[in-house]
Amino acid sequence: MERNSSVKVKMLVEGAMMIAIATVLSFIKVWEMPYGGSVTAGSMVPILIYAYRWGGAQGILAGAVYGIIQFMIEPFAAHPISVLLDYPIAFGVLGIMGFVAHKSKDIKRIFLGVIVAILGRFIAHFLSGVIFFATFAPDGMSPALYSVEYNASYLVPEMVISMVVFTLLYKQLNKI
Repeated sequence: MERNSSVKVKMLVEGAMMIAIATVLSFIKVWEMPYGGSVTAGSMVPILIYAYRWGGAQGILAGAVYGIIQFMIEPFAAHPISVLLDYPIAFGVLGIMGFVAHKSKDIKRIFLGVIVAILGRFIAHFLSGVIFFATFAPDGMSPALYSVEYNASYLVPEMVISMVVFTLLYKQLNKI
């Protein structure tokens, strides 16, 4: 019973640390979009690592908490539902990494996990863009196309950064 308790404490402490590290990294912006979203110094990586180490359910919870913190730091919303889509849901789905590649030693599976997780975030932002931010689309442009272009412009570079950083940390993660 005592061992199970110490594992839970370790999981909670590591989750809090990863959320804090992700938050600090989110302040290091390489490029920032005008209506939210930015390319950072790998701010999603700590959440992806946490999901990789502890599994999908724990990763989703850590990501959702991180999303709430992001909203508290830089709130941008068009509607209460857009808050849910753009923050706890968008960041929470990063935890999908844990369902795809939990403790996998296969780098292809890990890349797939990163891609699927960030694609999940993209879908949440895309839906928010189409439903709540359609008025931002230039005249004559489809809100769906605008949302794809807007969100891909920062999430694709973020995905590349996340894959590079995860690759650099991969061998060390498997030693822990």
